[in-house]
Amino acid sequence: MSRDGDCSIILAAEPWPENAALYQQMKEEQILLSDNASCLAVQAFLQMCSLPVHVVCRPNAEYMSPSGKVPFIHVGNQVVSELGPIVQFVKAKGHSLSDGLDEVQKAEMKAYMELVNNMLLTAELYLQWCDDATVEEITHPRYGSPYPWPLNRILAYQKQWEVRRKMKAIGWAGKSLEQVLEDVDQCCQALSQRLGTQPYFFNKLPTELDALVFGHLFTILTTQLTSDELSEKVKNYSNLVAFCRRIEQQYFEGRDKDSSSTSRFSKGPLLR
Repeated sequence: MSRDGDCSIILAAEPWPENAALYQQMKEEQILLSDNASCLAVQAFLQMCSLPVHVVCRPNAEYMSPSGKVPFIHVGNQVVSELGPIVQFVKAKGHSLSDGLDEVQKAEMKAYMELVNNMLLTAELYLQWCDDATVEEITHPRYGSPYPWPLNRILAYQKQWEVRRKMKAIGWAGKSLEQVLEDVDQCCQALSQRLGTQPYFFNKLPTELDALVFGHLFTILTTQLTSDELSEKVKNYSNLVAFCRRIEQQYFEGRDKDSSSTSRFSKGPLLR
């Protein structure tokens, strides 16, 4: 047997620990829209797998992560960051949301997940770091909030340069805010058509696609920005809004009484 096979057997043999932790930035004063969405997507995925996780907020979570991105989970002696690798790690431990799908459905699920990452996540990053009003009023103050001056400004400008370089590489740097919002609308339209009247994207049971879409749409709907233009794009699709409410009620409300739990998301805008 290959070493990879041996590792999978060892992982699967170890039960999910009660002290599993998910790390992210500080919720009230620091975390930004895109990171909040990614963290909520992973929390939703783990809730759907019935795997308990304690949310730990650290101002330096981004720098603690092995990939430099949040969230990351600490399970036993394993540290894994971002939804894709976390899904694979959880699958190796014997938990999967998409085992019931056939190969065509799995390919379709992957395509829609790429759509969300390419359109919604990129739009969130654009809004945070390329829209001047949002950068000045929200992004810079929040991103640098845990650090003293001038480090707070240096880190924020460093991150802004990094994101803008990425936007240039993928052809988004020259887009206007209106064009980005139109991209968001097209993505929501595609998701709305695929969901239809089903409870989840693949009928009656959730998959990692449902967790990812929920993470981004719910965060957009509950995050206060300099304008409501982004959330209004989502609100135009009533089945997507109902989808977010359904997942929040089923997987978060009343489940976690921890003061830092995701159930607090239902109490209104997260970002000031």
